[in-house]
Amino acid sequence: MNKHLILIILFIAGLVASAINPHDYFTWILEVSPAIVGFIVLLITYNRFKFSYFTYVMILVHCYILIIGGHYTYAEVPAFNWIKEAFHQSRNNYDKVGHFAQGFVPAFIARELLLQNQVVQKRGWLAFITVCICMSISVAYEFIEWLVSILSGSSGDSFLGTQGYVWDTQSDMLYATIGAICMVVLFSGVHDKQIKKHSPS
Repeated sequence: MNKHLILIILFIAGLVASAINPHDYFTWILEVSPAIVGFIVLLITYNRFKFSYFTYVMILVHCYILIIGGHYTYAEVPAFNWIKEAFHQSRNNYDKVGHFAQGFVPAFIARELLLQNQVVQKRGWLAFITVCICMSISVAYEFIEWLVSILSGSSGDSFLGTQGYVWDTQSDMLYATIGAICMVVLFSGVHDKQIKKHSPS
């Protein structure tokens, strides 16, 4: 079986499972919509641009983070409720995992697009631009959360997920930035090797 098809099956299976009795369907669709949109974009562009298989796997991991958050809401993921109680934390911090991934995984995507299309030649600029792109994505997502919250009122509270933390928006963007920096600092070498193994048709 084509290894990319396996990823598609895993994505669809995870999405369907998360849609079974979620916390509420309004929050579910808001949380999983980036994964669904991303999936459609990757399908449409697959014949024109193929990422390395490693990057596709990372995208699937990110989708699962979104899917889990959509099913439970980010403030109620059971494993992180346990961590909250065990370590006497003031909030469920699964959303910080999500926002770290929001920088970490898009950094693979942005970096690979820049490399394969030969947009940036110098490695220092490549790292800088990759992080800046991920920061911009995080800022745009916070704008969307803000807009949804205004338009939907209390219905959007689970999507916003601040849990009473006044600096939630700023910390979300910080975690995404840290995620992007971790990727370019720690995984650029691994990413380069995966790109070399990859030979798009």
